[in-house]
Amino acid sequence: MTTAPISRFPVPSHDQLAPELRERYAEVEERSGFLPNVFAALAWRPAEAAAFFALHDALMDKETPGLSKADRELVVVATSAANDCLYCVVAHGAIARVRARDPYIADQVAVDWRKAPLPERMSAVLDVAVRLATEPVTVTAADLDRLRGHGLTEDDVWDVGAIVSLFALSNRLAHWAAIPPNEEFFLLGRVPRR
Repeated sequence: MTTAPISRFPVPSHDQLAPELRERYAEVEERSGFLPNVFAALAWRPAEAAAFFALHDALMDKETPGLSKADRELVVVATSAANDCLYCVVAHGAIARVRARDPYIADQVAVDWRKAPLPERMSAVLDVAVRLATEPVTVTAADLDRLRGHGLTEDDVWDVGAIVSLFALSNRLAHWAAIPPNEEFFLLGRVPRR
């Protein structure tokens, strides 16, 4: 890969980061071995970065009976693919591969979730999620009832909509700032960690 700028906007150096972001970013780098470009790209607006990551964590870092962490990542992959967001497809595809313990599922979902080997429940979730991302007016109360019929709780149904909405924002910011995916994401979840 060629080395592209991380953003069309200013990218502060590590020592210029707001203290709350510096600590969070250090933890992410320690855990993953690198800092995802979206973190660096959002850092120039510290209050917005902190709010974005707080909402991200509230939605993505939990397991519920109706939505596992892997399911949540697949919602991001499918909707980001529908929004043509390379950064989010690659980054969240990597996380989905790790969380699902499946080196192929994220690629299958990104290319055509309808043909991916998914349970009926997850196909229903992605059907509604992708329509919310691309044609929100087509999503009706009957669609939400359909998700409940597949065992999603009221909180799970809300989370589907909130995840799609948060990543619609993320997709558009990644496009706006031209944030490239980190090279590390391409192999994550495909080959054993060193």
